[in-house]
This record gives sequence, structure tokens and C-alpha cells, in this order.
Amino acid sequence: MRTAEQLRYLILAAQREGNRQLTVLLSEIGVTPAQSEALRIIGDHGPLALRELGDLLVCDTGTSPSRIVDRLVAAGLVQRTTSEHDRRQVRLTLTGPGRDKAHRVAEIENQLYDLLDQASAGTDIDAFIGFLHSFTRQSPAGLALANRLAAERKRTD
Repeated sequence: MRTAEQLRYLILAAQREGNRQLTVLLSEIGVTPAQSEALRIIGDHGPLALRELGDLLVCDTGTSPSRIVDRLVAAGLVQRTTSEHDRRQVRLTLTGPGRDKAHRVAEIENQLYDLLDQASAGTDIDAFIGFLHSFTRQSPAGLALANRLAAERKRTD
């Protein structure tokens, strides 16, 4: 097997294993990985328009942002608010239970990140992250991650 082929399948296996573990942990609080990502983004960067949320989502593109939001609204975790100035403009914010759920999601994500920190101990992780950024730079998920990183820098400055 070529090195590039092995790398491809190892990245795929790692992504699937990470999602499997995250799905198990999130099932305890009744949300999917895509829903948890939307909760965290709205909590960290909201209020947001649906388009803005979509620009920051890295999750599986098979699930549209509007479907994710519809489920979160139905669960009472997200609220849609129509702008007084432009009725076409809808802002997404977390409800009280949504903030609580986003906090639990952050705790669960930190459990997964602790496992990743342990698994990567002694590895030149910065070089690997650099490679992954380079490889995904022009992909939709890579662009969404770049948007998230830029928004995070802006938020913490």
C-alpha cells in the first residue's frame, strides 16, 4: 500500500472513530454531532443568520443547516427571531435550555479532546495540523474551519 493511500485510510478511520466516540457521548444528552456543532457555534458566535451558521459548520454536508436548526428549534434549544427592520432576516440564538445543552456539549467535546491529546503525546502534531490545513484549504469543510478560526480570533481579540 502506498504511503498516500495508507494516510488516506488512516484519516478516514480516525474521523470515523472520533465521530463514533462523539456520537456515543452525545447520545447521553440527546443530540447528534451536527446538532452539537450548531449549538456550539450559535452559542459562541450568535446571534447568527442561517447563512452565517452554514459558513461556520464543518459537519457532514449531507445535513443542511436549515434541517439542523429546525430540529433544534423543535427541541426548544434554538430560537428564531425576525428582525424588526427586515422580516426576511432571521437571527438564531440559544434558549436557556440551549445554553445548558451547549455547555454540556463543550464538556463532552473536552473529554474527546483529552483522548486526542493523550493519543498524540510525543507526536509533532503541529506539522500534522499544518499538513491537514494545506490539504483541506480549498474544500468546503476546510473553508468552514478557516471561517471558524477567523471568527474565534476576532472573538478573543
